[in-house]
Amino acid sequence: MVTYDLTGKIAMVTGAGRGLGKAMAVGMAQAGADVVLLTNRTPAEVVKQEIEDLGRKASIVVADLGDKEKTELAAKEAIAAFGQVDILINNAGIIRRAPAAEHAYEDWEAVMNANTNSIFLLSQILGREMIDRGYGKIINIASMLSFQGGITVPGYTASKHAVAGLTKALSNEWASKGLQVNAIAPGYMSTDNTEALRNDENRNRQILDRIPAGRWGTPEDLVGAALFLASSASGYVNGHILCVDGGWMNR
Repeated sequence: MVTYDLTGKIAMVTGAGRGLGKAMAVGMAQAGADVVLLTNRTPAEVVKQEIEDLGRKASIVVADLGDKEKTELAAKEAIAAFGQVDILINNAGIIRRAPAAEHAYEDWEAVMNANTNSIFLLSQILGREMIDRGYGKIINIASMLSFQGGITVPGYTASKHAVAGLTKALSNEWASKGLQVNAIAPGYMSTDNTEALRNDENRNRQILDRIPAGRWGTPEDLVGAALFLASSASGYVNGHILCVDGGWMNR
C-alpha cells in the first residue's frame, strides 16, 4: 500500500537546527517518525521540543561534519540513539563566496569536506546498517548548482555536482539491496545561505524575474518532496534529482 506514514521509522537530519533541515525534521515527525537531529553551530533544542510536542521522540547529536573523525562518530551516535536509522537526510552544507581566481584553497577544502565528503561518510556508515536490514532511504540535498555553474562559488558548485553524482552512484549499487538513494535540488530558498543575494537589490530582481512562481522558496516547500522520498510512495524511485525550484530550471 502506498503511504506517506512514517510511524515506526527513525529519521536522521543533518543541519537540523534551522532552515531547510529544521523544516524537514519537523515534517518527518509530523508523519510519525522519531528524529535524530544532527547540528553543529546552531542549537537544536527548540526543534527537539517541537518534535516532542508532536508526540514523537528526538535526540540531538552535535558534530562538525567538516571533520572526518567527528562525522564517523556522529553516525555511530545516531545509530545508538534509537538503535537504527531508516531515513538519512543529508542536508547540512556551507558556502564560501569569492571569485575563482581569488578563492582560497582553505575555503575550497572546507566546502568539499562539509558538503560532499560528509555525505559519503554518513551514507557509507548508515548505509551498511540499512543494507543489513534490507531497507533504507537516503535523501541528499543537492542544488540548482548541481546543474549550473553559478558565480563566485566554485567550491560550492563543485560540491553540489558531486552530490548529484554520488546520489546516482550509490543508487546504482544499493537499489537491489532495498535502499532508495535520491536527492532534492532546492531552488532559490529564503535561508541564511541566500541572505546576501536577497539583500542585493539587483541580484534579487534577476533571480525573481527567472522564477516562474515569482517568489523565493521557503523551507516548508521542501517538506512534501522529502516525505515522498522518505516514504513507501517512492519505492521505485532511484537515483533521481528532484527539483523543487518554482520552475527555475524550466526557464
